[in-house]
Amino acid sequence: MKGIILAGGSGTRLYPLTIAMSKQLVPIYNKPMVYYPLSTLMLAGIREILVITTPHDQEAFRRLLGDGKQLGIHIEYAVQPSPDGLAQAFIIGREFIGRQSVALALGDNVFYGHGLPEYLRRAARRPSGATVFAYWVRDPERYGVVEFDREGRAIGLEEKPAKPRSSWAVTGLYFYDNDVVRIADGLRPSKRGELEITDVNRTYLEAATLHVERLGRGIAWLDTGTHEALLQASTFIQTIEERQGLMVACVEEIAYKMGYITAEDILRIAGPMEKNLYGQYLIRLLEPEP
Repeated sequence: MKGIILAGGSGTRLYPLTIAMSKQLVPIYNKPMVYYPLSTLMLAGIREILVITTPHDQEAFRRLLGDGKQLGIHIEYAVQPSPDGLAQAFIIGREFIGRQSVALALGDNVFYGHGLPEYLRRAARRPSGATVFAYWVRDPERYGVVEFDREGRAIGLEEKPAKPRSSWAVTGLYFYDNDVVRIADGLRPSKRGELEITDVNRTYLEAATLHVERLGRGIAWLDTGTHEALLQASTFIQTIEERQGLMVACVEEIAYKMGYITAEDILRIAGPMEKNLYGQYLIRLLEPEP
């Protein structure tokens, strides 16, 4: 399976923060925002990743992430000329995807919690169909919403409904078989002028090949699209890390624990950061556990 991080968009809801830089490069506590979706894809076992950016932000992403070799993965880049919908990612990434399945992670979504890697790997292992993740929210009218029947089967999808039929929002993480390229290519723009990811998911639902995983209370899903949400996410990550002494979305740690890079690689990466807490944390990864 290959992965795509959609890090385009204008980020106007975060102005003036994002006038001069991409939203996905804004920090969430001690890491750039893009580290969080990148870590999510890595935890799913995905090592080939396409980062889709705006034309003027791509060079900054290249400076930050390079080609992924330092993490034992492979990263390519593509441009989204204008924000014409999430499903556009599969059209832009058609050649990158090839004949393989693909996961799409939105660049401003944060996932954290016990059992998350198991959810991700289960979705990545499905040989066909699509998998989306639903999360109970207080304000479902802001999201794509999934409706379930009494047996817990998904029976409907709506994009930002005025009167939601459930409180289960579809999160910004999607797993698809290769049919998604054909489906996205056949979409027509919605009334908002966008190629809607909900229309992609609805196609799988109508074909009875959509799997919906409901995330429980032990998992946090944070959407960082506003100033308030950005602060809340940073505070949440800081609290977890201060309490446990363990980092969230440390991509170097994930690469090391999954065997993609060696202890020597960790020391080389940590070198320029040895005077800050991030670099010191990387060095501690090599110490024997008590």
